[in-house]
Amino acid sequence: MIGFFFTRPKPTLQRVWIATILIATYAGTACANTPKSIKVQQQTGRQAAPQEITYASRPEAMRFADDMASRRDLDVQWVRQAIGEARLSPTVVRLMQPPAKPFSKNWRVYRSRFIDSVRIAAGAKFWQDNQAALTRAEQEYGVPAEIIVGVIGVETIYGRDTGKFRVLDALATLAFDFPAAHPRARERSEFFKSELEQFLSHQSRLGSDPTAPRGSYAGAMGMPQFMPSSWVKYAVDFDGDGKIDLWNSPADVIGSVANYFKAFNWQPGMPTHYPISFDSNKLDMETLMAPDILPTFSVTSFTAKGAVLEGEALKHSGPLALIELLNGDPNNGGIAPSYVAGTDNFYAITRYNWSSYYAMAVIELGREVASRIK
Repeated sequence: MIGFFFTRPKPTLQRVWIATILIATYAGTACANTPKSIKVQQQTGRQAAPQEITYASRPEAMRFADDMASRRDLDVQWVRQAIGEARLSPTVVRLMQPPAKPFSKNWRVYRSRFIDSVRIAAGAKFWQDNQAALTRAEQEYGVPAEIIVGVIGVETIYGRDTGKFRVLDALATLAFDFPAAHPRARERSEFFKSELEQFLSHQSRLGSDPTAPRGSYAGAMGMPQFMPSSWVKYAVDFDGDGKIDLWNSPADVIGSVANYFKAFNWQPGMPTHYPISFDSNKLDMETLMAPDILPTFSVTSFTAKGAVLEGEALKHSGPLALIELLNGDPNNGGIAPSYVAGTDNFYAITRYNWSSYYAMAVIELGREVASRIK
């Protein structure tokens, strides 16, 4: 979920929303394991405070539970109990509200949030401690260690901050009470209903307590901040212990991030981007910006519209996109935007989080960490 407010609607694809986790591998069919009962109140001895609203009282949530149980062949009472335990989180609603007023995107400010001494030092230690897994992931999936390290550092500072919200509460709140003021409220509500279903279905199969996992306010979990659907599709048991643990197994985290990028067409050996300048006599900025970050232009068509490439960039065989990184409002203390030519691999990083600012932060953090250990 890092970089949420820098996201622009993209031409294609879905995300792990920062995507972005559950607790182990699938095991058998829907009824193969008996889910653990949900015992939060019994364990803590605390009854729900009067001001807390649970979804047990919401007819639409219970209808969702019945429908999900029927379609997934799950124990309907378990699903009802799980969703009934979910609590409406006003904090989650507030954090998901669109900004009250427009703001100026600023790459320099965004970069400073993630490229700092704390993350670089933590990244160097993570790399050194997990060199073997990073090397194996690059060999098996083709994704460089610095990209994997960059993602994990930007997402959670290598597991230091994986989120404190009950995932069940976050997903239920956004499924049934997504802020109506958001311009894509209906679409996002449906997305979170799907994620809630994936989460509960997986927890049921594992026989796990769905009230236990903690994550971000959007329901992303673990060191790589996978959403439930991404866990199901892309998480791997990379340490070979028979389970997937994206909170405590760096090897599983490394393999899962690499597998995610491979699934989104990461091209081994391809740069993520190239430096770019412009020929003012030929520049057609409107055409160059039209596809947003989706790589669309050949080198020939790119340069014909006024983009200037040099060296290896001129030999690039795949499509390119003009990536614009704003640096604040030039009329209010900002400076001119920064630009790069993005490749298919730059675009692959934006499938983890739909933001060019996020992708550049991942790339630059990874490079800083790599330079620290070499």
